[in-house]
Amino acid sequence: MKLNKMIDHTVLKAFATSKDIEKLCNEAIQYDFKSVCVNPANVALASELLAGSDVLVCTVVGFPLGANTKEVKMLETLDAVKNGADEIDMVINVAKAKEHDYKYIEEEIRLVVGAAGGHTVKVILETCYLSEDEKVACTLAAARAKANFVKTSTGFGTGGALVTDVVTMKANITPDMEVKASGGIKTLEDALTMIKVGATRIGTSSGIAIIEAYNQQEGE
Repeated sequence: MKLNKMIDHTVLKAFATSKDIEKLCNEAIQYDFKSVCVNPANVALASELLAGSDVLVCTVVGFPLGANTKEVKMLETLDAVKNGADEIDMVINVAKAKEHDYKYIEEEIRLVVGAAGGHTVKVILETCYLSEDEKVACTLAAARAKANFVKTSTGFGTGGALVTDVVTMKANITPDMEVKASGGIKTLEDALTMIKVGATRIGTSSGIAIIEAYNQQEGE
């Protein structure tokens, strides 16, 4: 298992400076992570720094509350792709999910998928705020809208990834979809537990510690 290629090396703090992004990208190249996940304002810099590597640039849309309009999320996506983003992690409108307006959820995801123009779209459900039925319904909406992934959390909510959430999401996606676990994944044990139940991508700011622990365990 190439665990490094399952990790989105993440810095989404509001105060992340250009130097922080440079450090993140250098680390991602060194450890050969799948991607760096950065805020939209840092996409162009990350794209420039990662040119010539196989590390992807991931960014966030409607982040962290999901409370932007559908149209703004679409425009954010267009801008991100123009600036060099390879992957889009979008937050759903959580209030609409709580109102069970799944048609709205599907529509906003569909708009982002269209704006992404074939680039990978991961749909953040922010599972800490949703009931089990709401998690299922939002996962199904993401599937209908042709998203590539469903993702547990922003890391900015009241809770992060739970094993039970990954199980629920995995059980309700289409065969061509995947699950990203994120939020509170800090150790190798955390990451391997999520992978065991069906996650194929891990969003974390602790990627280096996780990989170093993994390599030590594997005797490298």
